[in-house]
Amino acid sequence: MRWKDRRKSNHVEDRRGKSTSGKTLVGGGIGGVLILLAFTFLSGGNFGDFLNSVVSDPGGNTATGSYQETETESERADFVSVVLADTEDVWTDVFQEYGYEYQEPTLVLFSGSVQSACGVAGSSTGPFYCPGDANLYIDLSFYDELSQQFNAPGDFAMAYVIAHEVGHHVQTQLGLTEQLNILRNELSETEFNKYQVRFELQADYFAGVWANYAQGLGYLEEGDYEEAINAAGAVGDDRLQQQAQGYVVPESFTHGTSEQRMYWFERGFESGNLEDGDTFDGNAKFKLP
Repeated sequence: MRWKDRRKSNHVEDRRGKSTSGKTLVGGGIGGVLILLAFTFLSGGNFGDFLNSVVSDPGGNTATGSYQETETESERADFVSVVLADTEDVWTDVFQEYGYEYQEPTLVLFSGSVQSACGVAGSSTGPFYCPGDANLYIDLSFYDELSQQFNAPGDFAMAYVIAHEVGHHVQTQLGLTEQLNILRNELSETEFNKYQVRFELQADYFAGVWANYAQGLGYLEEGDYEEAINAAGAVGDDRLQQQAQGYVVPESFTHGTSEQRMYWFERGFESGNLEDGDTFDGNAKFKLP
């Protein structure tokens, strides 16, 4: 991806090396136990769980220790800032086309653990979006995890991660996150999971919309699209469950299969608009504007 010497976002907050305190999120991320998918990479979290299942932190504080930025991490921080700036430009334009005003989220960089409006999360949670404060959170060490653990290397794979989390912010701006949380209290876990899957696939679609615009602006290089598709496929529920436990339980899916995630990213990339991102098949409760 062509990103150097381009505009960086003004909405990046650096909390690396700072201590955290308060409440902790229940569950583990991909860096911990793969099967606990509610707080895994690219999920943006199960928003109902994020908002409802925090528990008191017995220790009260989680110190991250001293932090010194390396040259590699400095470059990674610059990269994610440029990608965030691109998403700001894209979604501001898209929202204007539909008569809406886009409110930019803040990207919080952290190391070790971080306090959000959704609770305290550790690095093993992976990148996530918290609708409670409209912030994205990322520990830049996830670059290595994405490449080594998920076999999804490349800068555009990481750009896809950020674009997916921004996709959850877009959903919040459009009122879809609130609709999902209402359903959580009305449906059984199995039935709710079906909506959760569609919700996650829509964030993949929105990531594809962003990539469509990035391509139109000449930012993509050869192999970038393949890096993003590979990353989307690497985090399908079926692949993660097979890797973690040796078998697949479709009823427990919350994010979609590898095939579904790749399909919806590709569809967003080809379309570039909101209308084709109705992963809910016209369900009135999730009708896009």
